[in-house]
Parts: sequence; structure tokens; C-alpha cells
Amino acid sequence: MSKIKEILQKKGPVFNVVTPDTKVVDALTIMKTENLSYVVVMQDGNYLGIMSERDYTHKIKLQGKKSETTTVKDIMSSDYPVVGYEEDLQRCMVLMNVYKTRYLPIFEEMNFQGILTMNDLMREVIAKDDVSKPNSDSLYEL
Repeated sequence: MSKIKEILQKKGPVFNVVTPDTKVVDALTIMKTENLSYVVVMQDGNYLGIMSERDYTHKIKLQGKKSETTTVKDIMSSDYPVVGYEEDLQRCMVLMNVYKTRYLPIFEEMNFQGILTMNDLMREVIAKDDVSKPNSDSLYEL
């Protein structure tokens, strides 16, 4: 099984999906409830984009808009690079760095499968390197 597929299976079902006409304030409520920094924007089973905390701060707060009247489609990002299950995790990190994003939509045969996040990748690196319990000496090496 591919590593990306394993990661998405560990995350479990996605409960942070909204439609493009969802008010930003309602999307923020879902983000808070699910303890996530983004919502997936879908319509009729089709992936459209992601609304993230960054979208909110850059396109609502800094522009003086109101989250009660603005819809998700007005501020979501839809230009993320897309990867499949077989993509190498290191390449995913490179893509996130180049595109300055924390999220990668995962597709398999044109079907949306989920979102791979920077936190997902960090957890994999930590688990692989077993650095989750540093001793007092290793704290200075960080």
C-alpha cells in the first residue's frame, strides 16, 4: 500500500467539507470543531479547492471583509498542486515548499481522495526517525 494512502486512512473520514456557498463564519466553526486549519470545498462530489486559516487572514481580516456575509468560494484557494497515492513523500515536501502551501489534494484516477498536510508529513518523519521523545542533550541539537 502506498504511504500516502496509509496516511489518509489513518486520518479517517473527512468531516470538514463545505460547499462554495457556505458562509466563511460557518466554515470557521467547522474548522474549530474539527481542530483543523482548513476545510475542503466540494460541490456535487467534485473537489473545488480549500479554504484555510491563511485564506481567512489574507482575504477577510486584512481586507476588512465580513466573515458573516462572505462565502467560501470568494476566498478559497484552488491552485494547489495535485498528487496521487504513488507520489513520493519527499517530493510532496518539495512541492509544499515550492508552492508555499501546507496542503496537497490527493487524487486517484481523477477522484478526490483527501488532503495531505504538512503536519501529516512531519508526523511521518518523526515516526520514521523516532525523535518523538528527545532526551535533554538532543534538545540543544534542534
